Amino acid sequence: MEQEFLKIFNKVSSIISIICTFITNVLGTHWILFLGYLILNIFDYITGTIKSKIKKEESSIKGLIGIVKKICYWILIGVAFLISYLLVDIGSCININLEFVMLFGWFTLTCLFINEARSIIENLIEIGIKVPSFLKNGLEIYNKILENTIDKLLNNSAEQNNNNSSNKFDNK
Repeated sequence: MEQEFLKIFNKVSSIISIICTFITNVLGTHWILFLGYLILNIFDYITGTIKSKIKKEESSIKGLIGIVKKICYWILIGVAFLISYLLVDIGSCININLEFVMLFGWFTLTCLFINEARSIIENLIEIGIKVPSFLKNGLEIYNKILENTIDKLLNNSAEQNNNNSSNKFDNK
């Protein structure tokens, strides 16, 4: 009996190890962030479904649209990271430092984190759950800070690249 348990345990451990290794290879060392976003997707869908049942506004079309939107968010994340990678690579080929563009994927993921969390909180409030105001307001403030940070980063990088470009032409 004990040996059978050990065999099953070893098989399960091996499968989990293979899955974690695969996920880490595909998503990198920050795979936990993508898993967290997936969990937020699931919680948002569940709370949205509960809200629609309570309000008697259930609709299979709305549910399908919700699933399609979640899939499109994942496509957006993939595109943001792909664009980042491609632009940095092109920048190195044409001798322009575009390293800051690598942040596009991370900023996109962060914005979608905030969106999902806010949606979950809104669903919970509509269901009748008392949500601490600091949580709702804190996400709003964090979103504004993130947008301001992105704007500053893009403006600074554009100015720096303009200065570098004009210096290259001035030196010739």
